[in-house]
Order: sequence, then C-alpha cells, then structure tokens
Amino acid sequence: MRGGLFAPLIARLPPGLTGYAPDLPGHGDAADLPPTLEAGADLVAGLIEDRGLDDVLLVGWSMGAAIAWTYLRDVGGDRLAGLVTVDMSPRMGNGPGWEHGLIGQSEADVAASVARFEADWPGGAEAIAATMFADKAGPAGFPRDRALAQILSNDPGRMCAIWKALTEMDLRDVIGGIGIPYLATYGARSRVYPATAAEWLAETAPRGRAHGFRASGHSPHLEEPEAFARVIGDFAGTL
Repeated sequence: MRGGLFAPLIARLPPGLTGYAPDLPGHGDAADLPPTLEAGADLVAGLIEDRGLDDVLLVGWSMGAAIAWTYLRDVGGDRLAGLVTVDMSPRMGNGPGWEHGLIGQSEADVAASVARFEADWPGGAEAIAATMFADKAGPAGFPRDRALAQILSNDPGRMCAIWKALTEMDLRDVIGGIGIPYLATYGARSRVYPATAAEWLAETAPRGRAHGFRASGHSPHLEEPEAFARVIGDFAGTL
C-alpha cells in the first residue's frame, strides 16, 4: 500500500491535528529504501526530525505497526505523545504459549509462506487482497481490484524481502516497555489476525487499551473511515 491511501483519513481529522503519511520502504516513493523494518523506523525518525515534530501520535497499520514498534525499540518514545496500531501482531506465527499471530498459521506455516510468495508473487498478491477486508469485494472507496493493482505495482523481490522480515520478527518484548498511551485497534471481522492480538497488546502495554471496529476486517480505516477518524480524534484529545 501507499501513504496516499491515508489521505481521506487525514482529511477527516479534527482541527489541530496535522497528518503525515509517508510511503514505507519498498513502496512508492520509498521503493529504493532497504525493505526492512529498521529502514522504516529510520524513515519515521527522519520525518519527525526534519519537520521538527513533537507530541506525535504515531499510527501504524499492519506492516506500519511493526515499523512503529521497531521505532520505539530503536529510537524510543521521547517525541511521541501516543501510539495507535491497526490489526497487527508482534509475532506472526503461532506456537506453544502464543496464539495471537496470523489466524490458523503455525510458525512453520508462516516460514513456508516466504517460499510460496517468492515462487508465485501474483498468487501471493491475490491472497493478500482477498483477505484485506471483511467482505471480499472490499469497501466502495477502495475495492479489492484496486487493492490488488496497488500490490502488484510493487517490485516482487522487495515485497518478498519485507514479508520475510515480518515473518522473522518477534517484537513481543517491546510491548511491555511502551510507556506512552497506546490504543490497539482491530477489525472484529478480520480474516488476518484474531481480536486477541489487540487484547494482548492492550493488556501488556502499561497504558494500553483496545478498540474493535465491528464491521471491519484487516483495514478499518478503509472499511469504516468515519468511525476510524472519530476514534483517532477522540484518542488524540486525551493525550
């Protein structure tokens, strides 16, 4: 996905909030950056520094959430007022003592998905687009066919590399050290991650809480844009 996908959300933010939505490594204008979570954290740090921002509410959806956690691990939260993550887990594979990763996917399943994506990226892209939303057709503002076209517009090698980085990450230890207010959001109809992932995040972060969007899947900012913007605005107002 591209940062431009967040333009409708930014337009709905209440007065006093200014939104920035950069393309992340491997995507769009950042296509040439290393396809790693660390490069994403560096990009966020650079944006905050270059614009002289403080009291930032950092919002990360899916891979963006992984980059937000990496930013907090590597840079810290001094420039942040709060954190919102959207339908993501700090560990993608399920195993003994951990059942909050990709729905129905063991650690072995997740590891094997890298080879599947490398062998058949168009098929992998189709699988991603098919599970982005509660309803397979997607919302009127960004239907499944547009989502698929945007996924396929990226370089397959870079997409497989960032997917591999996601499958190998384990950022669970970061969550307990997040001292800023944290809202872990999820789509109640997500076909990607269980609601328990957000609940675990909210319970583990010292100042965490969870919020579910009843009509949404993996992409509540696209599926319930008005409700999502309202939740972001309300949370920002508490910081």
